[in-house]
Amino acid sequence: MLKQDIKKQIYQSFKKTAQKNKWTLPCFEEFPLETSLDEQFGDYSTTIAFSVAKEIKKSPVEIAEILIKEIKRHLPKQITRVELAKNGFINFYLDKKFIQKELQKISQNKSSFGFSKIGKKKNIIIDYSSPNIAKPMHIGHLRSTIIGEALANLYECLGYKVIRWNYLGDWGTQFGRLIAAYKLWGNKKEVEKQPIDALLKLYRKFHEEMKNNPELEKFGQQEFKKLEEGNKENRNLWRWFREESLKEFQKIYDLLGIKFDLFIGESFFEKDLASLIRSLEEKKIAQKSEGALIIPLEKYNLPPALIQKSDEASLYLTRDLALIQYRFKKYNPAKILYVVGNEQDIHFKQVFTLAKILFPKQKTELVHIKFGLVLSDQKKKFSTREGELISLEEVIDQAIRKSLAVIKDKNPHWSLAKQKKLAQAIAISALKFNNLKSFRTLDIIFDWEKILDFSGDTSVYLQYTYARINKILAKAKKIKNKNSKINYKELTHPLEIQLIKKLSEFPEIIKFSALKYAPNYLATFLLSLADLTNKYYELVPILKDKSLNLNRTKAQLVLLECITEAMQKGFKILGIQPLKEI
Repeated sequence: MLKQDIKKQIYQSFKKTAQKNKWTLPCFEEFPLETSLDEQFGDYSTTIAFSVAKEIKKSPVEIAEILIKEIKRHLPKQITRVELAKNGFINFYLDKKFIQKELQKISQNKSSFGFSKIGKKKNIIIDYSSPNIAKPMHIGHLRSTIIGEALANLYECLGYKVIRWNYLGDWGTQFGRLIAAYKLWGNKKEVEKQPIDALLKLYRKFHEEMKNNPELEKFGQQEFKKLEEGNKENRNLWRWFREESLKEFQKIYDLLGIKFDLFIGESFFEKDLASLIRSLEEKKIAQKSEGALIIPLEKYNLPPALIQKSDEASLYLTRDLALIQYRFKKYNPAKILYVVGNEQDIHFKQVFTLAKILFPKQKTELVHIKFGLVLSDQKKKFSTREGELISLEEVIDQAIRKSLAVIKDKNPHWSLAKQKKLAQAIAISALKFNNLKSFRTLDIIFDWEKILDFSGDTSVYLQYTYARINKILAKAKKIKNKNSKINYKELTHPLEIQLIKKLSEFPEIIKFSALKYAPNYLATFLLSLADLTNKYYELVPILKDKSLNLNRTKAQLVLLECITEAMQKGFKILGIQPLKEI
């Protein structure tokens, strides 16, 4: 759009100067061109002179003067003047008619605004959420689920074919222990009544009893071996535990508005493990070590990868290799994104290294999308008194209760049904936005008061802004239908110019957020768009102007419609529910 077009033209001029003087410029993607917030500093500004000056040991002002000289020779038609500012900043002033035309382009292409086809329908697998069967989803799963869904939405906007994959933790030695616990103390009715709670209690009891009776560990190992070998009773119990757990998980996904294309977990690859392990041995990639099977990775500065235990039981890493093999063969994806916490960093370094060793010709990009912890407002781990991570169901319930209290206070005259519906929309959006507004590797803080603040950096503030604009548009329906031309040249107020420039950045923000695996850039964009819009609402008359200039008012309404379009699309990507009343 506007900024990117100008950036390209400026960069070409700078490139010529750099080649002539043998300077190294930052690559195009890293070339800084910022939107000026104060019109006295132009429309756009760059600090590129500082980067070059650092490299060749000259002053930024001297470099800026040389760069300005070159760009003035090939001045793009959109730029009216270029100025050297304090310390070496270079400011660019645009012809306002090009900015006004930009709004016309956005308005005429509203349905496709923000989207691109750079993905060329290539497959991209996004692996996220991944809860463990027979255990409650916790706050960590919330982060994975929300970040993964936002990335899936972003990549769809870029024209990729996205495969949303929920890789369930539904296999492993823990199931041997759970089956053993059920056989010793299980009650079918209790499991049917509250599946995950009942199964978790059994699993914990087994671990407690093991402290006094170490023989139980062998019993658990034997039950898992029987499960692996296809024992009918154990297979039936395992399937039952899985089905009941999935029903519980689905309730949470429905609340969050999350849909997956595939629920394929570790168990799916159990049949492929023997041949995979045999192949690794035959190719002399794997070797025996104290009865176990390992792959040495010292030359990659990684610990050895354990792929089979001494009792021939498979491991999580072995199943991850079988999973990659399956994904490469069936989907040949351009990328696979694993949305898993920071603590799995070494594991994924091992997996990705092994994938390169095993499949050297495969071009798929494998990326570990790390994320930080969730902390309480005391900056401690968000957990129960017993130190367990708080269940996701509890967090969602608490968010809805707190939202309902805020809604009741602000709109006591509304019916309870309406209050509850709105409270849920606000609560779920608030949970999502609190997870997405900061860069994902940072720890996030759960401060309920801040999360639900109508005036802070929250989804509630965005929803409120959206509702406010829609209220104006609803009032202006009659004006919109009147026969008069939309004169974009009437939009001359500095805030109108700023809003159009901000809107023009939307497609690039979507692209940047996807390619950097960072939805926080889109979240920040929406907040700054909302800030500008609210400022505009307060300072510039729209429908309140007594001497109503119909052409100008219609242009203002188009501007507001384009803002709602960008907000709607941004909301959909981040999982925020747009509200016309709040």
